[in-house]
Amino acid sequence: MPRLSEVIAALESLWPAERAESWDAVGTVVGDPGQEVARVLFAVDPVQEIADEAVKLGADLLVTHHPLYLRGTTTVAASTFKGRVVHTLIKNDIALHVAHTNADTADPGVSDALAGALDLRVVRPLVPDTADPEGRRGLGRVCELEHPLTVRELAARAAERLPATAQGIRVAGDPEATVRTIAVSGGSGDSLFDHVRAAGVDAFLTADLRHHPASEFMADHAPRPLALLDAAHWATEWPWCELAAAQLDEISDRNGWDLRVHVSKTVTDPWTAHAASTTADTPGAPN
Repeated sequence: MPRLSEVIAALESLWPAERAESWDAVGTVVGDPGQEVARVLFAVDPVQEIADEAVKLGADLLVTHHPLYLRGTTTVAASTFKGRVVHTLIKNDIALHVAHTNADTADPGVSDALAGALDLRVVRPLVPDTADPEGRRGLGRVCELEHPLTVRELAARAAERLPATAQGIRVAGDPEATVRTIAVSGGSGDSLFDHVRAAGVDAFLTADLRHHPASEFMADHAPRPLALLDAAHWATEWPWCELAAAQLDEISDRNGWDLRVHVSKTVTDPWTAHAASTTADTPGAPN
């Protein structure tokens, strides 16, 4: 049975901490390097529901995509919700390790998993990592579809293939336009609009699209119009958990560790319901 330090070393080989953005908070948050690890749980968010799931599962290590303390803290008191997570994990001898932007840009990484869930063929990174001589790492992915789809059909595929959330998939652009190439980026992606336009794709699927950036992007039709598909943040990043679990499984097999690796299916997207707007005969705001 491996020690936590050995498992963390394996995870760091997949997602080196030095490849995280300078503002990010990745790596091991809690855990004794000498403790033994037999069961690992992967999840997107280090929230109480996931900590409780790790306890119920009997996990020794929880690996999440999102950091617990992104902006630092002065307390881990159990009177705070993040402090309760820390107390739950430590009381039950569960370590916590985070792979965030270092997993976003990895090869394979978060956007590769998103592309795989949608049956897209990855062509190249959307924003290449200049430190990668092979040109495979970087933010987002530029992809091709095996067969052209309309925007409407592509949105339906995303709604079917990604985990179900209250939001579903929002679309900006002509639903009947043809999509042959698409950029994808797991998590918040409207900071990548300039790269998407330069990539010359037909559509962009990401999450957390805001009104003004999306409106301005759609108004700028140069050199040609393209569609936006906006999914829930959690849903676009959850496929990475399955990819990451498979990577650790392979490492475990190679080292003879016999780890039991699990992926949480608990939905931690914060939105819980959606009420569709009624379609009026004449579009417009209420009088």
